[in-house]
Amino acid sequence: MQTEEEKQEVKEPEAEAPAVYIDQLGKYDGQRVRVRGWLMHHRDQKKLQFIVLRDGTGSVQAVAFKGDFTPEKWETFAGLTQETSLTITGTVRKDDRAPGGYEISASDIDVFQLAASDFPIQPKEHTVGYLMEHRHLWLRSNRQRAVLRIRAEVVKAARDYLDNNGFVLVDTPILTPAACEGTSTLFETDYFGTPAYLAQSGQLYNEADIAAFGRVYSFGPTFRAEKSKTRRHLMEFWMIEPEAAWMELPGLLELEEGFITYIVQTVLENRRAELEVLERDLSKLEDIKAPFPRITYDEAVKILQSSGLDVKWGDDFGGDEETVLASQSNRPLFITNYPTEIKAFYMQPDPERPETVLAADLIAPEGYGEICGGSQRIHDPELMAKRIEEHDLPLEAFAWYLELRKYGSVPHSGFGMGIERLVAWISGVPHLRETIPFPRMLDKIYP
Repeated sequence: MQTEEEKQEVKEPEAEAPAVYIDQLGKYDGQRVRVRGWLMHHRDQKKLQFIVLRDGTGSVQAVAFKGDFTPEKWETFAGLTQETSLTITGTVRKDDRAPGGYEISASDIDVFQLAASDFPIQPKEHTVGYLMEHRHLWLRSNRQRAVLRIRAEVVKAARDYLDNNGFVLVDTPILTPAACEGTSTLFETDYFGTPAYLAQSGQLYNEADIAAFGRVYSFGPTFRAEKSKTRRHLMEFWMIEPEAAWMELPGLLELEEGFITYIVQTVLENRRAELEVLERDLSKLEDIKAPFPRITYDEAVKILQSSGLDVKWGDDFGGDEETVLASQSNRPLFITNYPTEIKAFYMQPDPERPETVLAADLIAPEGYGEICGGSQRIHDPELMAKRIEEHDLPLEAFAWYLELRKYGSVPHSGFGMGIERLVAWISGVPHLRETIPFPRMLDKIYP
């Protein structure tokens, strides 16, 4: 039987500290917590250990004093390797010098898996080819995580803007029976004995959806078998495509201005820390506000010719031409009224000048090229049939598309925006390969 003195010495076991995410540490100032993640940095000062841990929401430094650990636990620190998965238990302390404003005074450590000691991505120069071969591990670096956080914010902002402005999300097919913008850049596959193609765009299906919902958008992967190795091209990319009934070209340009402005300003507000990791010049993004400057294709040709480029009316613009034109403004630039012969079959001719179409490309500043391409669509069934024939497209494959114009056809417009190009421009990264987790390029499909 215990004496009263013995009873007083019995202590209740300490409750297990709650597991929390690093970005929530501010709610636990002065409290014991557990943080689980991956080891980024480790500095051993014999009686003092400094651990920097990453958990996906952020990073935090934990400081461990030898006197707070058993000899067995203290030995754990000696064998830690980069990317080891572990749990640190300790007390949250406010520290204005720390990246997130807090650090942890560690009291316990538990290793889940001791990582192999030869982690391929080290703080030194690696070739791009080497980094792409190890893309699955390169994603863990500060820079890559910052870019992909910005990508997630861009996607959310784009969807929020459209959702809040009366657009309905629709899902369009990835397997299609015909091309949207020509047959030379299609990935072909077998569909039970019939040729099918990976979608270049959801636009044609969006044109069907507007008669049901008025304003719609699709968002998903698109595929272009374009044999290009430039920094502006991927074989697989994600595109958001709004389409609106009763909208003509002037309304479309206003939609694009509001859309892009909202996305850029939202990223500035919510992802400033990531932009700073990338050393982005924030003043260039702060200038992005509607309205955007507009020039016609005719005016663009004159600017290019006066800049010494060998361009004639009827030529399409490439990267060099777009870079020169973009230098005319610190905001995105609309180029309107392209020649009919160099644009897609579905674009509405300008009634006052039918050799041009009611279309616009939106060119980003700083040499990032086209970020949006849109147009008013042909709504007359006879003209559409004529244009399909002129482009040598199989009429039977577009029978359903033509039928849309037999039952209540109206003027309508839409545009497509590639997520990766917009992310590259906002982030200030030079190549699209960093703006998607696993890029598909002309010579790259691994991993």
